[in-house]
Amino acid sequence: MCIKAVMMHRLPHIPPGTTVGLLGGSFDPPHEGHRAISLAALKRFGLDQLVWLVSPGNPLKAHPPAPLERRIAAAQELMDHPRVQISGIEAQLGTRYTAETLRILRKRHPGVRFVWLMGADNLADFHRWKDWQQILETVPVGVLARPGDRISARLSPAARLYAPYRLKGGQSRLLAEVCAPAWCFVNVPMVNASSTEIRARGDWSATQPR
Repeated sequence: MCIKAVMMHRLPHIPPGTTVGLLGGSFDPPHEGHRAISLAALKRFGLDQLVWLVSPGNPLKAHPPAPLERRIAAAQELMDHPRVQISGIEAQLGTRYTAETLRILRKRHPGVRFVWLMGADNLADFHRWKDWQQILETVPVGVLARPGDRISARLSPAARLYAPYRLKGGQSRLLAEVCAPAWCFVNVPMVNASSTEIRARGDWSATQPR
């Protein structure tokens, strides 16, 4: 796989009024599960666009990921869709945490309606994220069920504290239009793929090309 020389450190032009889903993560490596929840999010939440925010590194993980350029190139190869963009903008911004990134993006793109997207596995640990309540108070959050324990996600501290602000699955297309705090949990077709398992099999290494 060839790595593109120019990395996407900026978001594409986004007209005011556009609804944009943001899916952040290490993508180390990106896999079909990321692709599946992205396509589901476009449909279920009625989004105009979706952006993968490939992070320089995850503060909650002990070991560094593969080089950013390589992960972006792999993501571009996997997620070839006219309404999905791949971005390494957090490296250019110098942000380490989602709350910081959201503050800057909302300031740079006034009038754009952002929705933060995550898998149900992330919701279970969301209370460990820095300024996680600020995230929920800033933008609507769309949660997509992936393989794993859905019960732990629904009973997580974040889900319980913000239970009054949860939209029902049938209201998912309203999520981008409502003011935060608001969140919605939707079930999507299962794709049993995991970055951790892919690395454990030796199919992806932080130091060696594919």
